[in-house]
Amino acid sequence: SSQNLSEEFAKAARQLKKEAPRIQFGKIDVTHQQDLRKEFNIREFPTVKFFVDGSREDPIDCKGVRQASAFITWVKRRTGPSTVLINSTDQAEAIIHADNLAVIGFFKELHNDSMEVFCETARDVPEMSFGMTASEDVCANYSIQKNTVVVFKKGKPVHNEVLEDGRQNKRDLTRLIKTFTLDLVTEYNLETSVKIFDVPVENHILLFTPTNSETFNAIYDNYKSAAAEFRGKIMFILVDTNETRNGRVFEYFRIREVDVPAVRILNLTSDAKYKMPADEVTVENLKEFCQSYLNGRAKLHLSSEEIPEDWDKMPVKVLVGKNFNRIVF
Repeated sequence: SSQNLSEEFAKAARQLKKEAPRIQFGKIDVTHQQDLRKEFNIREFPTVKFFVDGSREDPIDCKGVRQASAFITWVKRRTGPSTVLINSTDQAEAIIHADNLAVIGFFKELHNDSMEVFCETARDVPEMSFGMTASEDVCANYSIQKNTVVVFKKGKPVHNEVLEDGRQNKRDLTRLIKTFTLDLVTEYNLETSVKIFDVPVENHILLFTPTNSETFNAIYDNYKSAAAEFRGKIMFILVDTNETRNGRVFEYFRIREVDVPAVRILNLTSDAKYKMPADEVTVENLKEFCQSYLNGRAKLHLSSEEIPEDWDKMPVKVLVGKNFNRIVF
């Protein structure tokens, strides 16, 4: 909520006043400052923008940051080095074990395009520690031969991403790394919904099923296996159909009890929905569905009631999804 964010923002301001007094924090109520709202094109609330060197032009958006600690890290990485330079294995181990999540960039040399992309990414992901190294000893210790980003969770490597010079995209890397702030499959509820929408992945796949059914464990294992393959491209979400508080989500996707287990893909940008053609939630069916969606081959799913028998009897025709295109267009 705005109130929570406002409190965390104030907490960060108090802390940074001691550590970096030249960074100023301010708060604007745009209901009374319509000209500022217009100038900076404020469309959603709360919005946090960072102004550099006294310039009003092109402030940097600070998106998805919710905690005071993340605000502090975000600001520090914008005003100083965004990653720690690692010179020894001991130093690498200290960073890897200090937090729940750590990201280390291993490079052949410290001045190339891949490293630039890595440093840019670190600026936008304040939720985890970042370190980088070009030390041969450190690379050898982790058996790294190419420019590679490794994500560590609770001290163990959980993902390796080889960086190819000039071909790596900062947005893709940011998106991939941010997905590690969530589990491989995230169960939808009031607490996780904020986190789900903070991760910049526009494709969401949702599994609707009761979590207490006899087949749940087998279905969930299949869902998790498919999730590992599409990390960073499609976010995997579980919706428990026994949870009454999820009612609005069922309505939105037109899911009825007789339909479950059901699998849908939602594109957040276009609001387009897709239904998995196969009924069985197997790893193969899930992978095929996700791949056909990413390749642009999946069929749009238009939720529709059946066409009423008397739709054509009166001067005003009754339209539903199934006859809409044919009659209107």
